[in-house]
Amino acid sequence: MKSEFDAYAKEYDAALERGLAVSGEDSAYFARERIVWLSRYLERNELTATRVLDFGCGTGNATPFFFQVLGATTMIGVDLSELSIQEARSRWMSSSAEFRLINEYEPDGTIDLVFCNGVFHHIPPDERASSMRYISRCLRPGGVLALWENNPWSPAARYVMSRIPFDRDAIMVWPKHARNLASQAGLTVESTDYGFIFPRMLSWMRRLEPWLRKLALGAQYQVLCRKI
Repeated sequence: MKSEFDAYAKEYDAALERGLAVSGEDSAYFARERIVWLSRYLERNELTATRVLDFGCGTGNATPFFFQVLGATTMIGVDLSELSIQEARSRWMSSSAEFRLINEYEPDGTIDLVFCNGVFHHIPPDERASSMRYISRCLRPGGVLALWENNPWSPAARYVMSRIPFDRDAIMVWPKHARNLASQAGLTVESTDYGFIFPRMLSWMRRLEPWLRKLALGAQYQVLCRKI
């Protein structure tokens, strides 16, 4: 199955950086901070994530942070785009990190953490439920899903998406819909948090974000779920 992202595999990072430039930060900043945010939840709940699956991994930008921040021992990245997978392999493939097309990975219920960032707004609405069921089948009992999506209430998120060619026509996912998808797939929703409120010029205010996480102010939100 050919993916629309095959056309962007080589230029994905450059297009993303152009879109994010208005924030004053690059994509690596956001990739790391999403996982730092997630790590706080795991630490509070005394959870480990040694075996990680990056659903919709693209070119693998989050890969190093699973190891550096979460202490993962193995990571599997899956995506529909063959050219993106090839790009990820050329950058990050190792004995601990592998990348496969989605149809090459059969869920076996052994994954500690499924991480998914900015993927569901690219999935046609009538296919989102099946994608969430796939994620649920990947997780072991007690495993965690960290679903990050762009916040439809955020003008900043909408503006950034308008600057990125592969995001312009995407259908944003409302938090309530994301939670419903997870619940219908047999996952228990634990929290919804909002992040990335302040651009770099106001970085001194970012220390407030943990206290503002329940307000729909950030450019992205994270829905955290457990498979019980």
